[in-house]
Amino acid sequence: MQNTKLLLNSLTLVGLLALAGCSFPGVYKIDIQQGNVVTQDMIDQLRPGMTRRQVRFIMGNPLLQDTFNTNRWDYLYSLQPGGGKRQQERMSIFFNENDQLVNLAGDFMPGVSRDQEILGGGSDTNVVPQEGSGEAPVQQPVEKPAAPGSTEESIQREIDSIETTPVPVPAPLETSP
Repeated sequence: MQNTKLLLNSLTLVGLLALAGCSFPGVYKIDIQQGNVVTQDMIDQLRPGMTRRQVRFIMGNPLLQDTFNTNRWDYLYSLQPGGGKRQQERMSIFFNENDQLVNLAGDFMPGVSRDQEILGGGSDTNVVPQEGSGEAPVQQPVEKPAAPGSTEESIQREIDSIETTPVPVPAPLETSP
């Protein structure tokens, strides 16, 4: 009787420790990713007037296609780091009756990369049409001069003062005896 009670208590203790291990600190929990991975580079490649086929080539298949509104594609992505808070990004793409891209909505916008936002650069891009071609405009960054006396100015001054040294070219070997 005593041995059975001891065995029952020890099994109960082992069971409780096993259950406590599920949320025990230091236990590895996997990251959970769901949906379409959408990057700023993908969004920057989209241009108004693109066909559905071109958009699908760049973005991949949409996660959601509304049966009542066939002119809208939704791309969703969520990431929950192990034990952390879930992060979610959304991107909606709209087409007109001619199956051409007309609008974007969501967490990404053309020309504003997350790296620029983090570094405080904002969206300093100019749209400059190429002359003589019927192609879409090309985005070129707007360069601002460095503030006088700043570290950036001193680095730029050092870079500008560097003189290039030509690489010596070895003379060809004579092959005649």
